Amino acid sequence: MKTTQKITIIFILFVAIYSCSTKKDTIISRNYHAVTSKYNILFNGKEAFRNGIEAINNEYKDDWFQQLPIEPIAFEEDKIAAPKFNSGPGAGFGGRRNKAEEKKELTTFEKAEDKAIKAIQKHGMNIEGMERNRQIDDAYLLLGKSRYYSQRFVPAVEAFNYVIANYPNANLIAETKIWRAKAAIRMDNEERAIETMNLLLVIKDTLETNLPDKIKEQGHTALAMAYVKSDSLQKAKKHLQLATRTLENRAQAARNLFILGQMYSQENKKDSARFVFQKLIDFKKAPYKYKIHANIELAKNSFNDSTAKEDLKKLNKLLKIRENRPYLDELYYQKAVLHQNNDSIQIAVENYNKSLRAKDGSDKQKTFTYEKLGNLSFKEDAYVQASAYYDSVLQVTTDTLDLRIRRVKRKHKNLASLIKFEEVVATNDSIIKIASLSEEQQKDFFEKYITKLKKADEDAAQLRLNQLAFGNSGGGLQAADKGNWYFYNNQSLSFGKTEFQKIWGARKLEDNWRWAEKATIGGATKDSTQVTKTNAKYDLNTYLSAIPTDQIVIDSLKIYRNQALYELGLIYKEQFKNQNLAKQRLERLASLQPAKELILPINWHLYQIYNNLDDVPQAENHKKVILTDYSDTKFAQIIQNPDTAFKEEEVEVNEVENTYKEMYYLYKNDKFEEVIVKIDEFLPTIPNSELLPKFELLKAFAIGKFKDKEAYKMALEFVAVSYGNTEEGKKAKAIVAQLSK
Repeated sequence: MKTTQKITIIFILFVAIYSCSTKKDTIISRNYHAVTSKYNILFNGKEAFRNGIEAINNEYKDDWFQQLPIEPIAFEEDKIAAPKFNSGPGAGFGGRRNKAEEKKELTTFEKAEDKAIKAIQKHGMNIEGMERNRQIDDAYLLLGKSRYYSQRFVPAVEAFNYVIANYPNANLIAETKIWRAKAAIRMDNEERAIETMNLLLVIKDTLETNLPDKIKEQGHTALAMAYVKSDSLQKAKKHLQLATRTLENRAQAARNLFILGQMYSQENKKDSARFVFQKLIDFKKAPYKYKIHANIELAKNSFNDSTAKEDLKKLNKLLKIRENRPYLDELYYQKAVLHQNNDSIQIAVENYNKSLRAKDGSDKQKTFTYEKLGNLSFKEDAYVQASAYYDSVLQVTTDTLDLRIRRVKRKHKNLASLIKFEEVVATNDSIIKIASLSEEQQKDFFEKYITKLKKADEDAAQLRLNQLAFGNSGGGLQAADKGNWYFYNNQSLSFGKTEFQKIWGARKLEDNWRWAEKATIGGATKDSTQVTKTNAKYDLNTYLSAIPTDQIVIDSLKIYRNQALYELGLIYKEQFKNQNLAKQRLERLASLQPAKELILPINWHLYQIYNNLDDVPQAENHKKVILTDYSDTKFAQIIQNPDTAFKEEEVEVNEVENTYKEMYYLYKNDKFEEVIVKIDEFLPTIPNSELLPKFELLKAFAIGKFKDKEAYKMALEFVAVSYGNTEEGKKAKAIVAQLSK
């Protein structure tokens, strides 16, 4: 009996060992290796690959302000790895990693690749040139896909080609061709990808057999990728439409729908865009991030009051849902845009501010919100506030090369000089006004100011104490047994005493302790000295002594104030085309007895402004001043002969630039009179050109070369006054100042 058992055990072991051989083409061997590779090694490899795909879908940060990429993955530029050939099993497919590499923590895709290689090496049954293990083609496909996501496209293509060459009748051959096409797209060979995908989706699908919906989705998605890469957006749109007829892969299908809606939106086909986004919203299996952004895009594509009203209701509902908290900044922003489009500006501003205050709001969203607020302020002529918003855009953004950000930067730069001059006017006006008060009035003014200052400092100090006591104590009253309550916390108590003494000095515990004379009662000399130093800003004499009394100083403040008003008038008139604000600044300047050299420029600019505003009587008043008091100037000549000064003709920009170069070369060749004649003939043909100041300055330089000093100075003054806000105007002004010395 024992002998029989031994023989049976030996036989079973022999059969097991025989069946494990990859060189024996038997039913037992084929099934053993197929089952072992499928349910052990490949199962673990596919799980690792699936986890990697899920991580990409969950962790990839989409820029919802741009058209999304069809694949949610960012590959590094110029990182296409060449295949590494190793000896032994798996040669040509990367082989197994060496021990040093195995010690490193592998990514999910590297784990999947290792499992695929292990399945090929341990369970491959290539007998007489034919693979007998039906799972090995799956292993090679997994190997190629894993390398694709590791950005090793060349070895990935080798793996795909191996499957296509050796398993032409496998049920995964179509999927393998799609992956090979995607790898070709990543290697900038989209023409080859388009050719192979058309063969698969058109010829194979119609002539040989019907492809499964899943494969059609993948194929049309890959074709859309290729056409996007080659900038054939209409064809890309067509294949996205075909890919979204069925929604097998929920994550990719939702993404395809969103991108298709974005394409329609960019073409201003709002009806089609809304249809696609609504389809995505109704797609129950779609990931939530696509559904919530589809609702936002739906609101962006409102095209009449009815749709806007409906979209506003949807946004209000979404704002009340708790799980939408991560999207509050975007939802409030889009709600604000709808209100702004409906001219409900105040409500729009409120919602823009809510968008900014939303917790964990994205920096890019903040740049759009700050820009909107800046544009609204600019439109309302609140230029200082607009500049602050534009500055916030520049502080928050990280994409300084973006065209939109560059435009905001230009706006902010243009506002910088305006704000500087407005501050000069405001500051000097305040000082001049205070200096003009009587001593009693000055004393009364600063006493009220000091009282407000003390109150503000007291409130700020109390707030800081409260924050220490209850906000940062880790539990407030509830934590008293742990020593965290304010009066049980030595650090907070010490800080409170120090803050109190800084503000109030050493005070006795009694009624009316806030009175100033109480500061020295019971206090040491050191405390009194500290109070004197600390409370200098509460000392009335500090302010009274700073008021200028010298008339020369006061006059200089007026001169700087007047010059700032003049510059503001030019900026508002020329740069921001705000005729009303320009008029206000210049009219005020005219009423302040400005310097003699400013009288002509003020009247000239006001004459032009009132003409633009169709205020004929006011324009006539300033015209009369110019013709009466400055009849020998070029400004008077222009007023008397307007027809010769301007002609309504258009000249191409390149032609203007070339003409300027010709004039400049004539000037360099000392042909000054010819320069003047040609410029006089040419200027009337370009009344709106940006190069006008350059021509006028060049003409002034030519006049200076062969005419007297007065003629040269007159020509420069015309440039300085007419184009004072340009580089040429500033240069002319500086030369005039030198000539006047």
